Amino acid sequence: MINTLNELKVGDSGVVVSFKGKGSLRKHLMEMGFVKGANVEVQRVAPMGDPIEIKVKGYSISLRKEEAKNIEIEIV
Repeated sequence: MINTLNELKVGDSGVVVSFKGKGSLRKHLMEMGFVKGANVEVQRVAPMGDPIEIKVKGYSISLRKEEAKNIEIEIV
């Protein structure tokens, strides 16, 4: 099942399938480790739903919902 990262709940994990975005956003996401095949896990979501804390490549990274909706995840 494919979802965008912002649709996942705390504890959900999966593999990056693809991501949208151009220019600096795309580069920024790739530099943070969001590349095809990377394992991710949602660790925490702020009370208002923004930001989302994600574990990727051993690091905890906070993303805004706007950024997270550009990353497609296959839930495992």
